[in-house]
Amino acid sequence: MTQPKKIYLTKEGLAELKKEREKLTKVRRPEVLERVSQARSLGDLSENAEYAAAREELSFIDGRIEELDELLRQVSLINEGGKKGKAKQAVKLGSTVTLHIDGKKDAFMVVGEWEADPANKKISHQSPLGKALMGRKVGEKVEVEAPAGKILYTVVEVE
Repeated sequence: MTQPKKIYLTKEGLAELKKEREKLTKVRRPEVLERVSQARSLGDLSENAEYAAAREELSFIDGRIEELDELLRQVSLINEGGKKGKAKQAVKLGSTVTLHIDGKKDAFMVVGEWEADPANKKISHQSPLGKALMGRKVGEKVEVEAPAGKILYTVVEVE
């Protein structure tokens, strides 16, 4: 049997998943169960659209709870950041990396794929940029193939 794939999350990401699971199990599922019960009491289930919709929503919620349970079993917490100002520090999961790109500086946090959110400067360690950055140190240059062509990044700081 193969080892289950590790799901890398920060403490905040883990808290969000637990919060979502709690809301689904303690709030949403009981609400939908009540809807199913009320719709069932209306009689003929074969032509009861409310019953069908409530059952479908319940099925979706149960599936998501099951998915969250599986994710939570596979979580490996990321140690965020490190010793500031250490030029020898390499980029790893949880690092915040400041990059120099075309005359501008931009900072990204390297996270697991479940937490990736490029709009909020969180990039997956599995993304092209994330893969290229892993193990790099301050001063190193990284070239990444993008749809618009190759982009050259310089690692300015690793936290």
